[in-house]
Amino acid sequence: MRPSREDFAVFYPITTRWSDNDIYGHVNNVVYYSYFDTVANQYLIAEGGLDIDQGETIAFVVSSGCDYFEPVAYPQSLEGGIAVEHLGNSSVRYRIGIFEQGASQASACGFFTHVFVTRADQKSCPIPTDIRAALSRIHIVL
Repeated sequence: MRPSREDFAVFYPITTRWSDNDIYGHVNNVVYYSYFDTVANQYLIAEGGLDIDQGETIAFVVSSGCDYFEPVAYPQSLEGGIAVEHLGNSSVRYRIGIFEQGASQASACGFFTHVFVTRADQKSCPIPTDIRAALSRIHIVL
C-alpha cells in the first residue's frame, strides 16, 4: 500500500544531487538508503540530542528495505517523512517516506532499524532517555 503524508510525523527537505541519478535518468535505488540515513539521523540529532562525535551511545543500522512507487530525479526537490513503527529497549524501527515536495503520496517508502550501542565496546544498550522521548513523540501505530 502506498503511504500518504498522514503516515508520517515529521518532514525534512532533501536536496537531490546530479550524482543521485543513474544511467536511466532517475535516482538510483541505493541513494534512497542514504536519504533514509540522513532523515533518521537528522531527527535524532535535532530532537533527541544524539552526539555523533562524542556521545557515549551511538546507533547502528541492522536492517533496512524499500518499496518504490514512482521514480524521482535530479533536480527535483524532495521531502523525507519519518515515523517510528516500533520502539524497543535498545532498538527502533523507522518508517521513512520519500515524497516529491508537496506531494500527497510517497514516491518510495522504506524501513530502517537502529540498534543503540555504547561507543566504547559497541555492545547493545538501552536507548538513552532523551532519544527515547524524541522517538516516542513520532511513534505512530499503523
